[in-house]
Amino acid sequence: MQAILELHNQCHLHKKFLLPSGGSGVLCLHNSTCSQDQTLCKKKKLPLVKKSFVCYLAGQQIKLRNEQSYHQALRGYAAHRLPALLKEEEFQFGTLNKVFASQWLNHRQVVCGTKCNTLLVVDVMTGQITKIPMLKDQEQPSAIVDQQGCGIHAIELNPSRTLLATGGDNPNSIAVYRLPTLDPVCVGDDGHKDWIFSIAWVSDTMAVSGSRDGSMGLWEVTEEVLSQTDISMDPTQVPSYTHITHKALKDIPKEYTNPYNCKVRALAFNNNSKELGAVSLDGYFHLWKAEENLTKLLSTKLPHCRENVCLAYGQEWSVYAVGSQAHVSFLDPRQPQSYVKSVSSRERGSGIRSVSFYEHIITVGTGQGSLLFYDIRAQKFMERLSSITNYNSEKLKPKSGEEILKLTSGKGWLNHDETWRNYFSDIDHFPNAVYTHCYDSSGTKLFVAGGPLPSGLHGNYAGLWS
Repeated sequence: MQAILELHNQCHLHKKFLLPSGGSGVLCLHNSTCSQDQTLCKKKKLPLVKKSFVCYLAGQQIKLRNEQSYHQALRGYAAHRLPALLKEEEFQFGTLNKVFASQWLNHRQVVCGTKCNTLLVVDVMTGQITKIPMLKDQEQPSAIVDQQGCGIHAIELNPSRTLLATGGDNPNSIAVYRLPTLDPVCVGDDGHKDWIFSIAWVSDTMAVSGSRDGSMGLWEVTEEVLSQTDISMDPTQVPSYTHITHKALKDIPKEYTNPYNCKVRALAFNNNSKELGAVSLDGYFHLWKAEENLTKLLSTKLPHCRENVCLAYGQEWSVYAVGSQAHVSFLDPRQPQSYVKSVSSRERGSGIRSVSFYEHIITVGTGQGSLLFYDIRAQKFMERLSSITNYNSEKLKPKSGEEILKLTSGKGWLNHDETWRNYFSDIDHFPNAVYTHCYDSSGTKLFVAGGPLPSGLHGNYAGLWS
């Protein structure tokens, strides 16, 4: 035995290993002499090298401590890789005019609102479209503001995804539907004097609407309202719904600007602090405490004041993103104005028409029909990749001089009407502005919709990027 151990000690390929009993032995790969003692020279079976996506993620991204961090890392990894892989499938929306708003109802249905005041649900698997009846005011006025000029600008689901709020048949009113059936619940029809541009839920039962008249309305859908909804059992009857009045109606500050340009254009809610951000067309950002009432906290001038029409809040980053004519501005209202950072969309004049957060990627839709992707961690727009490398590479690095990643919306449909013939017939192509976009719950599908940017043109675009 001693001689065998000495021979092992002289072998430069031997390896020490632990025996099941707690002692130690020696594994030698040198020659047949070392394998004479079978009890000491058992061959240890090494584990296979794991090359799966999950193992790469565990080794390269972060040290996973629990299941929650695993899912967070997976979503972050997918969000960063996904934009360069997206491919478009375009839908046919007939003669509808400009899709202004959209939200996913489930893994295959998206609800949309158009400029021609149509509320519809599209099945992204089949392309089938189902129109939803609009809810009318209690006393329909004889002369309603021209609906064709407004349409549905906002569609929002409450946190529990049991209610949907949007515009009514009268664009000055807010309409609420029950999910998943889309049965009507109620209409708030006595608040705003002009079109509703934006809606945000501040709890499961309370929503805030922002109007072109410069006011913000707080609406509560109480249990009493829900219980009063009487769905008729006769399929030939239109389901009934009730009417509610606003709980509060607040004007945004007008002391520092032109009072006729204080149109509330976009809203975004910070659930952690129960604060509501609002953007007005006079170039101001306003912050409100929004719980049982609306209480003004502050107003601040935005660095870029033209066409501030979209707003989103990044919960993880505690920052608001504001889209203007040529920039996306990021601001924390608690910080000095000098802390506001703005990035150019590189498409001057067309405007930022939609913006959203998904993980660390801010998706930007422009008036030129482009989708851009801003990496808030790297503080730059994602660049186009010459090719997708395998999972063993450390990073996906674009070649020098490559442009930012830009996805372009499809052809869509354009009505060659009298307006087009008189003013635009000499122009070969009109890009479809991306007025709305939204990710599904998995973050792997992006619904994108809009239409031609000139207000006089009638057309639409809708597509699924996956």
